[in-house]
Amino acid sequence: MKILAVGAHPDDVELLCGGTLALYAKQGHEVTIAYACRGDKGHFKIEAEELARIRAKEAQEAASVIGARSIGLGIDDLELRVNRECTMPFVDLIRETRPDVIITHDPADYMPDHTVTSRLVFDASFIATLPHAKTKHPFYDRITPIYYMDTLAGLGFEPEEYVDISETMDTKIEMLGKHKSQEQWLREHDKIDVLEFAKITSAFRGLQCGARYAEGFRRVHTWPRNPTRRYLP
Repeated sequence: MKILAVGAHPDDVELLCGGTLALYAKQGHEVTIAYACRGDKGHFKIEAEELARIRAKEAQEAASVIGARSIGLGIDDLELRVNRECTMPFVDLIRETRPDVIITHDPADYMPDHTVTSRLVFDASFIATLPHAKTKHPFYDRITPIYYMDTLAGLGFEPEEYVDISETMDTKIEMLGKHKSQEQWLREHDKIDVLEFAKITSAFRGLQCGARYAEGFRRVHTWPRNPTRRYLP
């Protein structure tokens, strides 16, 4: 299968579903990790343009841990809007990667870039199937199933399905550890150690499903995104 995971920023996907992506890759599936925003606002000292370059490099390094492709859509942090200008890059992303399943943010996550990314992925996955909605790539012939990954700290999120990531938890931490600029930012801005944070939340989801570590997901249930098969590993 082809797996497309779309986060708002570099490191979001690694934090919220990195173990699942590592498991997909281990099973031989093709994984693409995309991020909508450049991550240019997430630091106290590094200026925006330099930070965006650093974060793009970190994203590449994190994806390479599992042999995944990394794609940035190049939108400045906090500039995502539900409009044509922001939607069409998502449409092109889906048409280029032609995924069998998409993973993205929950619509009720904690900050604007996350919630808007969720809406744009949903909208774009339908628009991508319309031949007369022209972009660089030809239209895609299917409306892709979507899974929402966990929210930050799991607040307000009730998983419908779990993935046991016990065998890929170390890989998840390795991927997340490539985002050095964000380790510092989250420690200073949000007062958390993001690697410890990832272990705690994964252990909590694991406790719910009888695994040592797990990640939780909710499926989009709108028609026609409900085939009977399970797409999660």
